[in-house]
Amino acid sequence: MRYLLTVNARPRSVEAADPDTPLLWILRDRLGLTGTKYGCGVGVCGACTVHLDGEAARSCQVPVSAAAGKRVTTIEGLSGNGNGDHPCQRAWLEEDVAQCGYCQPGMIMEMAALLARRSKPSQSDVDDALSDHVCRCGTYARIRRAARRLTGGA
Repeated sequence: MRYLLTVNARPRSVEAADPDTPLLWILRDRLGLTGTKYGCGVGVCGACTVHLDGEAARSCQVPVSAAAGKRVTTIEGLSGNGNGDHPCQRAWLEEDVAQCGYCQPGMIMEMAALLARRSKPSQSDVDDALSDHVCRCGTYARIRRAARRLTGGA
């Protein structure tokens, strides 16, 4: 089958994909966008989080058939210019959040979706949004500092 997606504001066509193929594998293997990470494959860790029509979604759980015709934004396209200068990306860098960095694209995408929905989220909103993201390196204190930087100290 052929699927038409808009990925990082560019129309993309994916040929010969099984309808149940996870969007994660389309992004990584077919489109070469490897910033979206494979973590658990069952939607638990959050490493594969992307935006689907502006909402955070676990791309390992979204079949390409469900993503067809929708806007997909990956970490590579978050800033809109490819320079990595989205406020969430800057906050993560300024707070030196990443240790290994593997989980961070998913957390940044989750935080960006939260801020798009609510410009001044509470600390509870931030905790709820990031509560099911797993960082094996344990950089949660730095993640919270980056989130506070973005929310004005909430």
